[in-house]
Amino acid sequence: MSRSSGPVVDALLQAGLLLDFGARTLAGTARVLLRARLAWRETLDQVHFLAAVTTLPALLVTIPLGVVVALNVGSLAGQIGAEGYGGAVVAFVVVGQASPLVCALMIAGIGGSAMCADLGARTIREEIDALEVMGVRTIERLVAPRVIASVVTTMLLACIVMLVGIGTTFLFQVLVLGASPGMFLQTLVQYSRVEDVGMALVKAAAFAVLTALVACFKGMTARGGPGGVANAVNEAVVICFVCVFIANTVLTELYPVLIPAKGEY
Repeated sequence: MSRSSGPVVDALLQAGLLLDFGARTLAGTARVLLRARLAWRETLDQVHFLAAVTTLPALLVTIPLGVVVALNVGSLAGQIGAEGYGGAVVAFVVVGQASPLVCALMIAGIGGSAMCADLGARTIREEIDALEVMGVRTIERLVAPRVIASVVTTMLLACIVMLVGIGTTFLFQVLVLGASPGMFLQTLVQYSRVEDVGMALVKAAAFAVLTALVACFKGMTARGGPGGVANAVNEAVVICFVCVFIANTVLTELYPVLIPAKGEY
């Protein structure tokens, strides 16, 4: 019984520590923003770094995704006689689901692992402890800028992914499948709402916060030298993916309840 309870107890302990770390981080972030004490240079450096490492991979994923969506939509629409509803499907798939998820996977897989490795290396070199001894609040100095940078980068990246995804789907359906460009744009405008774009940005921001909190927590609690940092990075990426998909499910289910659809589809 004790053997089976060990991993369970450790997982619950880690979850409790993560919740405590998240609460302290959000409070510290709000505090530095209200007092205008945010480390702006660190924040801008993190925004630049995250944008540099995630933009190209996100676009390389979005372009074939747009082609797949256009191809499947065109094939299915031709079978049921609804060739003109490609824009409506794009509004649902690319804007509502694909854009925040692509950004979240990029931030979690690339940005989150980099943040965890950076803070983990500082932890095992005892730089974090040295800052605490000198009276520097590491959450406000190191973690808060990374959380804010993740949110800003992910929301901007979501806008780019939406633009590229819609453009790729439009070009493929018009140039390859021979769909009507006017009908595509008409259904896109008809079935897409400002609220859908807003919800996609809310999702992107929530995914970014979760990713940054998990990555920073695992990095600042890394133990056991370089091997411990590597294990922390692997655990951070897996936990980030799980948290992102859970959050996406919750937000997707809440959206039609909080903002009911208008009109008929």
